[in-house]
Amino acid sequence: METLKRTKIKDLLLAAPGTEVLAKGWVRTKRGNKQVKFIALNDGSTINNIQVVASAENFDEELFKRITTGASLAVRGELVASVGSGQAVEIQASEIEVLGECDPMRFPLQKKDTTLEYLRSVAHMRLRTNTFGAVLRIRNAMAFAIHKFFNEKGFVYLHTPLITESDAEGAGDMFQVTTMNLKQVPLDKKGNVDFSKDFFGKKTSLTVSGQLEGELGATALGEIYTFGPTFRAENSNTPRHLAEFWMIEPEMAFYDINDNMALAEEFVKYLVQYALDNCMDDLRFLNDKYDGELIERMQSVLGIAFEKVTYTRAVEILEEAIANGVQFEYPVHWGTDFQSEHERYLVEKYFRKPVILIDFPKDIKAFYMKQNEDGRTVRGMDVLFPKIGEIIGGSEREASLEKLEKRIEELGMSRKNLEWYIDTRRYGTVPHSGFGLGFERLLLFVTGMANIRDVIPFPRTPKNAEF
Repeated sequence: METLKRTKIKDLLLAAPGTEVLAKGWVRTKRGNKQVKFIALNDGSTINNIQVVASAENFDEELFKRITTGASLAVRGELVASVGSGQAVEIQASEIEVLGECDPMRFPLQKKDTTLEYLRSVAHMRLRTNTFGAVLRIRNAMAFAIHKFFNEKGFVYLHTPLITESDAEGAGDMFQVTTMNLKQVPLDKKGNVDFSKDFFGKKTSLTVSGQLEGELGATALGEIYTFGPTFRAENSNTPRHLAEFWMIEPEMAFYDINDNMALAEEFVKYLVQYALDNCMDDLRFLNDKYDGELIERMQSVLGIAFEKVTYTRAVEILEEAIANGVQFEYPVHWGTDFQSEHERYLVEKYFRKPVILIDFPKDIKAFYMKQNEDGRTVRGMDVLFPKIGEIIGGSEREASLEKLEKRIEELGMSRKNLEWYIDTRRYGTVPHSGFGLGFERLLLFVTGMANIRDVIPFPRTPKNAEF
């Protein structure tokens, strides 16, 4: 059977009938009668199965008993025009080899629908389902499109460290990295942990962002982007949070806030369009099964200008809504950080289009954001999408050495781990900007899935690091 080269099912479904083919894949279903069996075969290359027609004249009953849901097969036969509906071609099998048997009584994936919550408990097997096959093919396409977008614009792909001593977000919720024996942690004379005895000779953690190092790249190479895993040790079990997730973070020298907003809008529109152009079979499946408005919602963010509104104006809109009877779980007043419910009201109810919020109170934003002349706000920006809320967060960065140092002092931050970052303002500082796109937040939008744990192969959340 191996003398014939295997063809992926994605390509077989587009091929002309009349040729001998070899297909390999896993059994989705098997049905039929004593005379003929119909086997739905899938190899992961497409959401669609190819039908294998196996006549009882050519195969004995013992072989058919071994062909169960989940078993893997190699099938040789003629590709012929299908007489049934749903597919243009099918394989009239002449040879079938069972590559791997699957006990139907113990296999965790049954023919019937199972809940997404159950599938998370068998995440090592859920990748074989139609749902997660579709999600992961879209995830792959989006990762490729991200690199394609920045490559076409001349950006440099910069690998920033996963292990760092700096807390870019100022949140403090970081996973510590150590090789010390936790049963015998070395202490200094004051009784504090002696990190000089640790592997790196200092306290280190898993990164929450590659931004600060990305700024170093931007002030040398002009325009860079990072794309890698980041880690947050927040004890949060919401459908929008993961402890390990992927971030795309471009940083651009000589960009002001307007340039930054324009790039962010172009970027997300490019990714949505790429998904519509290249993932339609998977999108249709997810649209039909989980979210009947998915494709329509994706199309709705294209061909329109995103609404730009200041934080102050957004507060006024939300306060007016409350006065008119709209109820929010969380309070709203100038100086509060918006919650997802506030963001979604602005996008879905008031403006009915994506929104870019700008000019935030400096007290709720990071130290590195450029301060406006009013002394109260900074040139931050959040891109808000329907159903998701914030999908991008960014800002023009503070280019003034004096203002940056003053802000670090105001916040009581230690300069010890930041002198290298401050050097970018000492030596040839320039206006520069950047933003971060949470990859899984993007995937929530382009798959229609409701829980962020269902758009990453193996979710890491509090008390969960399985598989």
